[in-house]
Amino acid sequence: MNRTNSIKGELLNLKDKIEQIAKDQGLDFDPVVFEVCDYETINILAAQGGFPSRYPHWRFGMEYEQISKNYAYGLQKIYEMVVNTNPVYAYLLSSNDLVDQKIVMSHVFGHADFFKNNLWFSKTNRKMMDVMANNATKIRRYMGQYGIDKVENFIDRVISIDNLIDINLLLTDFHQKHKLEDEENEEPKDNSKHKAEYLQSYLRSEKKQKEKAQGIEKEGQSKDKEPKIKKFPEQPQRDIMLFLLENAPLEEWQADIIGILREESYYFLPQMMTKIMNEGWASYWHTTLMTEKMIEAGELVDFCDRNAGVLQMGRQQINPYKIGIELFKDIEDRWNKGRFGKEYQECDGLKEKGNWDLKLGEGRGKIFEVRKLHNDVTFIDEFLTKEFCQRAKLFTYKYNPRHGRFEIDSKDFEAIRQKLLAQLTNFGQPLIEIEDGNYGNRSELLLAHHHFGIDLDTKYAADTMNAIYGIWKRPVNLRTKYDDKEVIFCFNGKELLPLK
Repeated sequence: MNRTNSIKGELLNLKDKIEQIAKDQGLDFDPVVFEVCDYETINILAAQGGFPSRYPHWRFGMEYEQISKNYAYGLQKIYEMVVNTNPVYAYLLSSNDLVDQKIVMSHVFGHADFFKNNLWFSKTNRKMMDVMANNATKIRRYMGQYGIDKVENFIDRVISIDNLIDINLLLTDFHQKHKLEDEENEEPKDNSKHKAEYLQSYLRSEKKQKEKAQGIEKEGQSKDKEPKIKKFPEQPQRDIMLFLLENAPLEEWQADIIGILREESYYFLPQMMTKIMNEGWASYWHTTLMTEKMIEAGELVDFCDRNAGVLQMGRQQINPYKIGIELFKDIEDRWNKGRFGKEYQECDGLKEKGNWDLKLGEGRGKIFEVRKLHNDVTFIDEFLTKEFCQRAKLFTYKYNPRHGRFEIDSKDFEAIRQKLLAQLTNFGQPLIEIEDGNYGNRSELLLAHHHFGIDLDTKYAADTMNAIYGIWKRPVNLRTKYDDKEVIFCFNGKELLPLK
């Protein structure tokens, strides 16, 4: 017990020291709470997205089994985990040695600064620890009331479409009038007696549903005129979860579950959009704090070994830690030396360009500005340069079946840039919109796929349309392209069929 208390006291002192150094360096973050956990607890938390309490579902168990096996076989070790809440919760693995804990704490303060200051996190609900726990309680109650299988099967369908949301809503208030009340300065409420606002908003009458499905415009209609048919929705809608929530023939508990999972999807969305930047920023700061302020002589070799493992680059996929930190360092160096702008770009002399140094010293301020305004797509699009790709040895790869291995496909800068952007745009997933909620005047859905030169995988398309069909209860159609020709598929509840 004394040994345990001694370790906790040492970690607390270490946390206070690193926190002060991080603030002195200009980092700004909400309070950070560190919890020390054994590997089994860490694995459980990782499987549940960092939250101690999640709604019951088989996928969390599968995630736990996979993570546990990877740890047991030495394929994966979770050194840290940090949750974007206020206060920020971070979990430390108890078996980490002191160097590991220093690195992890420094890394966490970088994440905490990014969470608080990046534009795409500005609308994040910082009380998600409580929200997740409340959601778990509500879904357990539904399982008790309607049956585990029935509720879990519906959750399966909703999870299948939880990526069909609109990233543009992150810069507005995606909850709109359905937003949960801000309870920061209020007494805790009994959730069993108070329904969420967004659920109350979705208790729709049959009359309203019928009017929407038929697309009848009620305003300005005279008795002696035929009703006007208007498009429904009037504009294509990317937030398919919201469209189904507002318009599908749902029971109250089903509407509530879609609302719950939609809110959780929007919570995790900024982290998906900023994976390279977020990890790069945290890696930049753990490296900076350790090398400049925290590392001791006897820890140098261990630090270099740990850091090299984290920043190792693979061929088949990019390492967000490595790309992120190196790009932030490159931006800092360029703005320190003035290697940007029209004059620098138009310089043709290789020697002059290589020795270019205006000694502006604006690098640190620039990376703080970048950290505030960008996501991964704009980060790569604006700051990835040909010189950086050459130094970082970035190439595009493709699999050679003849030799049974991945080989360099191209060293061309534009090809590298475009491939990175293609992987990051909408997370490499197809961009789908609701185009018509009354297709063919039969209350069928018409989805539209933005092609961008990549054909849909029909198996995944059928699975997604099947999930939507289970919620909409009517056939689901999808407009896309194959071989530059438009084609429409229809899922009728049993199979996927081409219409044209």
